[in-house]
Amino acid sequence: MSGPSAAQGGAARGERGAGSRWVPGNDFDLLENGEEFFPRVFNAIRAAKREVWLETFILFEDKIGLQLHAAVLEAARRGVTVHMLVDGFGSPDLSDRFVGELVEAGVHFRIFDPGRQLFGQRLNVLRRMHRKIVVVDGERAFIGGINYSADHVADFGPEAKQDYSVEVRGPLVAQMHAFVQDAVVPLKQRRRLRQWKQNKAAADTPHAGPAQALFVTRDNHNHTNDIERHYRIALRSARKRVVIANAYFFPGYRFVRELRRAAQRGVDVRLILQGQPDMPIVKTAAGLLYDHLLRAGVRIYEYCDRPLHGKVALVDDEWSTVGSSNLDPLSLSLNLEANVIIRDAGFNRRLYERLAHLMEHSCKQVEPEPKGRWEGLRLVRSYCVFHLMRWFPTWAGWLPRHEPEISLVDEAALATEASQRPSGAQ
Repeated sequence: MSGPSAAQGGAARGERGAGSRWVPGNDFDLLENGEEFFPRVFNAIRAAKREVWLETFILFEDKIGLQLHAAVLEAARRGVTVHMLVDGFGSPDLSDRFVGELVEAGVHFRIFDPGRQLFGQRLNVLRRMHRKIVVVDGERAFIGGINYSADHVADFGPEAKQDYSVEVRGPLVAQMHAFVQDAVVPLKQRRRLRQWKQNKAAADTPHAGPAQALFVTRDNHNHTNDIERHYRIALRSARKRVVIANAYFFPGYRFVRELRRAAQRGVDVRLILQGQPDMPIVKTAAGLLYDHLLRAGVRIYEYCDRPLHGKVALVDDEWSTVGSSNLDPLSLSLNLEANVIIRDAGFNRRLYERLAHLMEHSCKQVEPEPKGRWEGLRLVRSYCVFHLMRWFPTWAGWLPRHEPEISLVDEAALATEASQRPSGAQ
């Protein structure tokens, strides 16, 4: 189916981007893997009274996609206003029937940058809409790294992904609600009023828990490095421990520098990375950094049970983050991403317990390579990789850039596309 038409000291140092204001009174529930995430989201959609907003990078027409389809159809047919936004590259193969039933039921189904193909290959593979957000009735929200596909549940087999999301209640939901509404409005129309609307809505929402939080996004206009910047603020403030679990790890020079500095001043810095990667190049790229990090005292664990897809981290006893952003050039310099940053001791403790269990039962710790005849070669390799990373935000900016199109699918467009398809094509 193709488209038709930060840490506590950060604010004091002035390192706040637009929208990066701590919002008190929130409650976060950590959801691990599809077994915890999908039932909670589908039930929330079924219970919706007024509206549902859903953004996702991947929506597949498999058993999970069909369950989402059924929940959305049921909500739309009883009068709930439903808005769905999927990425044209990440969700390229939805059938006309799948989408048509949603549109016929009244769902506002949009495609981010629907891609044209050349010789069967999509050309617009950069600057994807990689966010995974759901907002229901402006009262509860979900955000994390889990897509709508069967490979996020254990019965998929050895390739099932290990991942995380959170359910959010409280004033931060109002900011997320305003954001997903604005996301489908042309850029020129949304810039001035967005922050005023988000802050006013958050102030009017009742408190639901003890957590302070930030909703932080990355785009290619005004917030090009907000997520990475909040990571670096937290790393600079770390005094006790840092645990980062991230699927695709190849951050820039400044990020690696803060990791090394934290470890060198005695912070227990641990990385959980892919040991059974879904793409072999992922492990190869991260492995280029191992020697440089291990020499500074960073501990590296490779998760070996199945592919790791999570994007979570914690610092000391309060700071945590969950979201869609990997720590690689695509997420940090090209894709559209969204994370929540949470300041709450209870949530931090729960996340740490989950990650500690992974490290103890499902990971292999990487040991430094002993000194030997290849010592000089390793040092040269580490030096070259490290300084290459210093410039990746710059060279990423040179890559093809265009203003993405968001296309609203309607019944007339579906009929036109079907009439243009060769006879017998599906």
